[in-house]
Amino acid sequence: MSAGQVQPLVDLQRLVVALRRKRRFWLTTALAGLILGCAVAILLPAPPTAVTKIMVIHPDDSPTDSGTLMRTDVAVLSTANMAAAALKRINSTESPSDFLKDYSGLGLTNNVMQVTVKAKTKDDAVAKAKALAEAFIANHTQRTQAAATGRSKALLQQRDQAQAQLVDVDNQAATEVAKGRNSNAGVLEQLYTQRANLVSKIADLQNQAQQAGIGSPEVIAGTQIVDAPAIQPVSKLKTYGTDGGVGLALGLALGLAFAGVSALVRDRPVLRREISQHLGASVIAQVGVKPIGPAKLWRRSKAVTETSRVALTLARAAREDRASLSLLEIGAASTAAELAVELGRSLAEDGPVVLVDDLPGKEVSRLPVEGNVQVVEAGDPAVARAVRRVGVGTAAPGTAWTDLSALGAETVLVVKAGFANTQWLHTVARQLADCGVPILGVVLVDPDPKDRTDGTLWDGLHTALRGRAAVVAKKQDDAVVELELSDETKPIEWPRKSERRLRPIERMDVDPDAPTRRLKPVQES
Repeated sequence: MSAGQVQPLVDLQRLVVALRRKRRFWLTTALAGLILGCAVAILLPAPPTAVTKIMVIHPDDSPTDSGTLMRTDVAVLSTANMAAAALKRINSTESPSDFLKDYSGLGLTNNVMQVTVKAKTKDDAVAKAKALAEAFIANHTQRTQAAATGRSKALLQQRDQAQAQLVDVDNQAATEVAKGRNSNAGVLEQLYTQRANLVSKIADLQNQAQQAGIGSPEVIAGTQIVDAPAIQPVSKLKTYGTDGGVGLALGLALGLAFAGVSALVRDRPVLRREISQHLGASVIAQVGVKPIGPAKLWRRSKAVTETSRVALTLARAAREDRASLSLLEIGAASTAAELAVELGRSLAEDGPVVLVDDLPGKEVSRLPVEGNVQVVEAGDPAVARAVRRVGVGTAAPGTAWTDLSALGAETVLVVKAGFANTQWLHTVARQLADCGVPILGVVLVDPDPKDRTDGTLWDGLHTALRGRAAVVAKKQDDAVVELELSDETKPIEWPRKSERRLRPIERMDVDPDAPTRRLKPVQES
């Protein structure tokens, strides 16, 4: 990324690659969540649940009701008084507040309510559901009767007031009649009219009070249990599937969240582009990881083939340049050891090769070698006498930087993707530069298979494998001509082998006494 470009706060490509590389982790958490959910369903089964349905008749019910009356009944069912009345019917000492958590009501229609009760045992659940339904019916009819009684009392009070007014009117009429000739006929007629109205009103109020006193028999008769309490059947497969699915979703979410956060916080580059930028060297090859298992069961996997191919590439570069070469690993000791052995086997065709094993775990010494390949430790006298040697060391944390130059004048870094953070990659590049050990390139181990980023740096041609110091070409007289490379930053197209030999210049016999032929200048028209 150039200096003028602004680096994004969150690199989505890097985040996706990091999540893909940690798929084993979040798949494991998802599987653990699935197993845990199924275990919870087995070890902590759902308590027995009893279900009953109640037909509720409302005195003021109408077809246009939007369910307000039923919602009121559900709210009344969920009160502490109702829970206490139900517990009292079965002589239970359970707290009403605790019982409220174990049951619920649901309005199915304007007149049908479903009651669900949970308990420790099936018999207890059925008994509580029946007691709760009966308590609600009793409360509903009592409230209906209480409303009718209150209305009857109000009508009787209005009747008594009308009777008092009637007595007053009768007294006024009697007084007016007692005047004899002096009585006012208009006043008497008005008083008699008021008396007739009051008598009619008293009779009407009396009838209404009697009707209200009767109450609403249709409510009392219609409000009843229409579906007796019964234990609700539970499907084990459905229960396990539900609990397992919830556990799977939670485990997957937690695993992805943890993997994403850790990828952002730990800041460990995994893309070829990032690793090449932080190390200041191009990625020249990449090697996969061998499958886990006994060596006898290993197939000739892609990782083995890639290791051999990379070793041949390094061997060709080492033949052209006689300088000692080192392989420094960062999180890939076993791969670096195998690559060194393959490299030594390829170089052994031209003469003896000494492999200097300076790895902390001595992985090179444990691998079998053949032919003119000798494995020694650092400091062995054979190192100084070796004509061609390949050093294998580590650049992981804890490295003795002053000893790296003794392993080789040039180095190839074998880096495992996602192993080291950005700061340590910068440290490795800076320490190697201070030691005067140029980095020829980076061999990336365990890369992301879908990584399509460019891991080539075009500003390090003097140290990269693609820009070696010279190309050796032979003349016909075995003279060696060095073709100097330009400082261009574009890739170099190497001449073919058939074109490397320079054509000999044919000798021509020239007579020194021959006259010189002069050409006339061309005249412009």
